[in-house]
Amino acid sequence: MSEHHQPTSNEHRIAMPSRRRFVFDALSLTLSGAAVGLLAGCGNLVTAADASDDQAEADVRILNTALNAEREAVAAYQVGAESGLLTPGVLKVAVAFQSHHKEHVELLATTIGTLGGQVGEAPAGFDFPVDQLRSQEDVLKFAAGLERGAVSAYAGAIPLFDNRDLSSAAASILADEAMHWAVLRQALGLDPVPGAFFS
Repeated sequence: MSEHHQPTSNEHRIAMPSRRRFVFDALSLTLSGAAVGLLAGCGNLVTAADASDDQAEADVRILNTALNAEREAVAAYQVGAESGLLTPGVLKVAVAFQSHHKEHVELLATTIGTLGGQVGEAPAGFDFPVDQLRSQEDVLKFAAGLERGAVSAYAGAIPLFDNRDLSSAAASILADEAMHWAVLRQALGLDPVPGAFFS
């Protein structure tokens, strides 16, 4: 599946009856591509050119892992967007969040190339728990779980990069994922910021 693959309406179709509407339309517009907005003006995420081949290779492996996670997020939001069962407010936010993940995909792929690495092949598909998604609440919980996992993954990656520019980029993308998670939690009626520290 390429980064721009759009699953057909028959792929991953899920039932998501509308139970509540998002009240975050205005907020969603301010979340647009936090990481990309901060970094795209620089042209590249990488400014240091003196890393060893081994160090660059290790960074590329981390970036490819992040790239596949972002591809998974794009596909997951497509599931919801094509269900035909989202209220307009929910659909608007889902599409906005998906667009952020698409921007992350493009940025990560470009950075891998800048480092001289090979962009990994996209998976043919993802094993989503479609049979467990029977309501809009189920879908929101699923999306929130993916976003929480992304926050955790980027937090773990930050200290592993040899190139500190990449650490800064990962922190910026992490912030975007964390905002997604907070919005989804609030939509579920949960505390959007459950603690002073992420765990």
